[in-house]
Amino acid sequence: MTMVKHHRCAILGIVGTLALATMPRTALADAGGLSFWLPGAFGSLAAAPAVPGWSYATIYLHLQSSGGRGANFVLPGGGRGAVAVGLTDHADALVQGITYTSALPVLGGQAALTILGAPGNVGVGVGATLTGPLGNTVSGVRTDNRTTFADVFYQGTLKWNQGVHNEMVYVTGNIPSGTYDANRLANLSLGFAAIDAGAGYTYFDPKAGNEFSVVAGLTYSAPNRDLQYQNGIDFHIDWAASKFLTKTFQIGVVGYYFQQLTDDSGPGAVLGGFRGMTVGIGPQVGFLFPNLSEGYQGYLNLKGYKDLATENRPSGWSTWVTFAISPAPPETAPAKPIVRKY
Repeated sequence: MTMVKHHRCAILGIVGTLALATMPRTALADAGGLSFWLPGAFGSLAAAPAVPGWSYATIYLHLQSSGGRGANFVLPGGGRGAVAVGLTDHADALVQGITYTSALPVLGGQAALTILGAPGNVGVGVGATLTGPLGNTVSGVRTDNRTTFADVFYQGTLKWNQGVHNEMVYVTGNIPSGTYDANRLANLSLGFAAIDAGAGYTYFDPKAGNEFSVVAGLTYSAPNRDLQYQNGIDFHIDWAASKFLTKTFQIGVVGYYFQQLTDDSGPGAVLGGFRGMTVGIGPQVGFLFPNLSEGYQGYLNLKGYKDLATENRPSGWSTWVTFAISPAPPETAPAKPIVRKY
């Protein structure tokens, strides 16, 4: 069951405080509110080794969120004011990924490499209100909608198995694409390179049908040169627990925890450190198709997440529909009966 990942679109808008009074249309797509890492990217059986060979996965991903941010500021003459920024956004993406799992052992484990890309549609709305020292307010609204392509993503994994216990280390990152536009609010491409690395564990007992997976990692993001903005270092945990009621049907729960560890930085970080945090949980259901075609099996997984708490990030929900095709495990030959000769 090949698990693949995708990232959330970088679509948080921050409106310049004093510029808003004279140019309400001046809003910038800012990387501070969302991250390279999309919480929930890893799920059930994340660390379990797969059958060697080529596999393919497609994910339909829908994101819906809204949020706000306020900040006080000091005018050049010493007066005080405030700005409030509100955001609504949605995104629909169709992630396409191909994975090669090596049959040759690497450090006693199983190595695999995945390449992913995604077309999608993004819609963003940003509203801002500027309050001056005398209580006067000026408001502005800007929206953007765009159908475009995301970055190209890569992921390498190394997995080990000891009975019901499975361990994994991984590294993943992106290759920024030319579709990023610093003058647009809506982008699926990040506009900067990032790298993420971590480790995971899966407990899976096929006889009892019990499964639990957890993956933790750290993300480092390079600066966005167009916005003069750099995200801080992020820490994240994805987890999943499920029960196989039959050999081909699975139900369970999924969740995540995301915490930014260091401040955003650069001249574009006008709202300070802007450290983000989010906690989410939701249901999942899975279906295995063991005889999809000769030598291959299929796997369909549906899961959803609802943010329970957020800080400096839009709050909302997401749905994931994953269909993967991978080599089927070899059939176990039936044991020959013991014939006693007297």
